[in-house]
Amino acid sequence: QVQLAESGGGSVQAGGSLRLSCPASGYTHSFYCMGWFRQVPGKEREEVATIDNGGSAKYADSVKGRFTISQDNARKTSYLQMNNLKVEDTAMYYCAADTTTWPCTERVPGTKTDFTYWGQGTQVTVSS
Repeated sequence: QVQLAESGGGSVQAGGSLRLSCPASGYTHSFYCMGWFRQVPGKEREEVATIDNGGSAKYADSVKGRFTISQDNARKTSYLQMNNLKVEDTAMYYCAADTTTWPCTERVPGTKTDFTYWGQGTQVTVSS
């Protein structure tokens, strides 16, 4: 059974940095896509960044230039480096992974193209 376990969340002042990690267990091969999402209570899930097994990454406009997604295929771990954090980055952050070869940039929530495996989330709180 595949399990993802996020860590690295916490509280930080605006302008600070955090690095989220997401090691996967229960799967012996590399994932085709890994991604980071965030959600605020009462709002829909927002895609933050995705990366495929070739290293191609995509970012939400709101985090471009501040966040960097990376992965260690051998360790089946994804990372999200978050710099220059803003108050509006406050959210629960979830990592996700998928083995299907549907393009990482074309995943649609709630459909068969959505990510299959999800972590439990790690809270990020940014104060002014």
